[in-house]
Amino acid sequence: MQYTENIILYCLKKLNGERTIYSIYHLLNGKKSAQTIQDAHLFTIKKFFRIFELLPREDFEDIIDCLQEKKWIRSCGSQINVLTERGEMIIEEIRLPQYINGWEYHHISTMIWERLSLFIQVISNVAFQETHYIPIQKDKKVHLWLKSVLKQIQVSKDEIGKMLFEELFSCLDEAKDIDPAVLVYRLTGCKRIGLTSMQAAKKLNRNILDYQLEFLNVLHYLIATVEKEGKRFSLLSLLFQDLSQSDSLTISARKTLELLRLDYSIAQIAQIRDLKISTIEDHIVELALNHEDFLIDAYVDKELQRKVVEISSQLATRKLKQIRTKLETASYFQIRLVLAKMGERR
Repeated sequence: MQYTENIILYCLKKLNGERTIYSIYHLLNGKKSAQTIQDAHLFTIKKFFRIFELLPREDFEDIIDCLQEKKWIRSCGSQINVLTERGEMIIEEIRLPQYINGWEYHHISTMIWERLSLFIQVISNVAFQETHYIPIQKDKKVHLWLKSVLKQIQVSKDEIGKMLFEELFSCLDEAKDIDPAVLVYRLTGCKRIGLTSMQAAKKLNRNILDYQLEFLNVLHYLIATVEKEGKRFSLLSLLFQDLSQSDSLTISARKTLELLRLDYSIAQIAQIRDLKISTIEDHIVELALNHEDFLIDAYVDKELQRKVVEISSQLATRKLKQIRTKLETASYFQIRLVLAKMGERR
């Protein structure tokens, strides 16, 4: 499990003993809690957010045990692990999937894949004048999308297939550090059924977890490339039509933002929403993480912001308790807010 182990080892290196191993598990699963979202940004590991949405806890723990057996990590108690000297050497040599971007693309990855796979299947059958086949995707929204874009394409049916092949080939061929077969084996065409993820993993001699990572890596590469160079990929760019823009805020934080814009205080919002003040504070931290233009001066004055950043740097820590011991005039909420706003940039 090269890629999977590497990612977990990398995350442990980034956490540096300041969070438990389960903070990594929640990150990989994509848990949208205030703590997980803050950790993703604070420790610059948000690209791995929700890349293993269905990873069983037991499998994650088995990987941790395996890393311990290899003596790459060691337990410090309380579910905290840090890298050993051997692990520090290994981390310098490991390979990570280069294009994975879970934070940016987790909300559209599945839809893009469903659209792409159905698009290719339908165009393939059109090219061979085959009308009797079972659509590989069942979601009616995907079917409606395809019907809509097919009406927009101002190219003959004979030419669509050639264009789509050329665009896909050109896109995947430009990245020399991915294996296009990881994605291509999954595609269904005329009289050809694509492989399942398990079948593709077996054919490529991959562990299923590593295969899923490689597949996501290729898919995210395709998404990023087509988004950046849409003019070159006139057909593939249609995959993004009518997809909502990324909104990383939780629904609850969005409701709090609406009330903040109406100039309600934290206490008033907590009362209106029948929530704890600490929950509203969590939302404000989430806003600071996700909105660059969100100002925190109303909650933490400039001088206190400077002191929190300074102490965090001096102690080389993001642990709230250690910072507050040195700076008792700051509340835990204020420290979290400053780290959320400044942490990633530092």
